Amino acid sequence: MLGVALAARPNTLGKPRSKSLWQRIVAARVLLLMLLPGFALVLIFNYGPMYGLLMAFQDFQVTKGIWGSPWVGLKHFEEFFRNPMAVNALRNTLLISALKLIFGFPAPILLALLFNELRDGLFKRASQTISYMPHFVSWIVFSALVTAMLSPSTGVVNQIIKLLGLKPIYFMANPPWFRVVLVASEIWKEIGWGAIIYLAALTDIDPTLYEAAVVDGATRLQRMLYISIPSVLPIAALLLILRLGGVLSAGFDQVFNMYNATVYETADIIDTFVYRSGLTNLQYSFAAAVGFFKSVVGLVLVLAVNEVARRLSDRYYALW
Repeated sequence: MLGVALAARPNTLGKPRSKSLWQRIVAARVLLLMLLPGFALVLIFNYGPMYGLLMAFQDFQVTKGIWGSPWVGLKHFEEFFRNPMAVNALRNTLLISALKLIFGFPAPILLALLFNELRDGLFKRASQTISYMPHFVSWIVFSALVTAMLSPSTGVVNQIIKLLGLKPIYFMANPPWFRVVLVASEIWKEIGWGAIIYLAALTDIDPTLYEAAVVDGATRLQRMLYISIPSVLPIAALLLILRLGGVLSAGFDQVFNMYNATVYETADIIDTFVYRSGLTNLQYSFAAAVGFFKSVVGLVLVLAVNEVARRLSDRYYALW
């Protein structure tokens, strides 16, 4: 009986004992010390200023400071939704973000798939380099380049339009066309940089999968549909979640450097409206309220899209 009991008892000899929390901290003290500067940076510059959100519920006065300014509750939020210009800016933001998402989000995926099909190494590397170079150009320089290209008198685009026998288009002062310019210029600037992430996912695919598909007689399109695209779906879902979290940020740097008074009706977004209200008109509390509203909407969208993406991915992989 004793032998049976000893045999049945789990053998704990030679197994390391679980360390306590303090022992693990001591063991990883060097790594934790290396983490401290980054942790302090995030704490000071990301979480520290969050007390400034109190301004959204106050009539902030510079002389009295945050703790001395009078409280007004949801007054500035109500003003935002009653202001026709603010509502128009919200509508423009949602529309421009939707257009950028519909046309701009799939563009890097398609470019990465095309790069993945290239076999010439030199041409492939040169094409990739040329495609992501615009990402490193600031919007100030890039907007000047776009404006010059679209000039109604000397721009290369309107020169081509004139050669076709059509009238030149003043893209930068035509409200409907200006949205097209915003979407197209962002795709041009960011498509190559966005494709890098998907190319990294594609290079991680086991080559034997493609070889087996070729042996089975799969065409290049079928290999792309059944091997390449499913491999980048998890990355695409993650980037989509992050992208939707900033749906109320339609690109302040781009719009601010490209828009003008003639296109305010269709180009004025929340960020530019807040810039004029908060810095130009010194309405700090109103600007803080709009910023707080954007943050809450972004958080809700991130959580919602994360749940939807998780369920859709489970169904997709179950289907395939």
